[in-house]
Amino acid sequence: MSQQDPSQAGKPDTPDSPATATDGAPPADAASLAEALAKAEALAQEHQENWLRARAEADNIRKRAQMDVASAHKYAIDNFAGELLPVYDALDAALATGNATAESLRDGVELTRKQLRTAFEKFGLTVLDPAGEKFDPHHHQAMTAIESDAPAQSVLQVFQKGFKLHDRVVRPALVAVAKPKADAGEAGTAPA
Repeated sequence: MSQQDPSQAGKPDTPDSPATATDGAPPADAASLAEALAKAEALAQEHQENWLRARAEADNIRKRAQMDVASAHKYAIDNFAGELLPVYDALDAALATGNATAESLRDGVELTRKQLRTAFEKFGLTVLDPAGEKFDPHHHQAMTAIESDAPAQSVLQVFQKGFKLHDRVVRPALVAVAKPKADAGEAGTAPA
């Protein structure tokens, strides 16, 4: 008893059914097979060429993106540098003035600082001047602690102003911080 394909169960054997082809001849002629093979090879060649083009395009996009990122890093401060050039020019002009009085030099320096601060603000660079504020270790760096009647941990003196670029501290402010005064009675009972 021969096993029959379950999908063929209940169907009568027909002359073009593969199960009845016993003469050994291929189901189609050689010319149609050669034509189908040629079409398949042409299609495979086209797919390979399209794949190679897509791969080359992806490589070009990747290289272009790498160049753009490198250029962005290299010239990131281009606009900022352009804003600082007038400040440089103002300093040069101040140095070129031979007979300026101290007052006119001071006025010129104040105007130059104003130009510089305007350029800083335009690009999100702000000054941290914490005099009188509570000490914040995220924005300030304590250089010393001074006994004072001021509230503990408040900034008494600013040695150097800090700077913040948007939300990131570029340079913390260097400060002196208040600490409570020691009692006079404690000072006399120092350990020997």
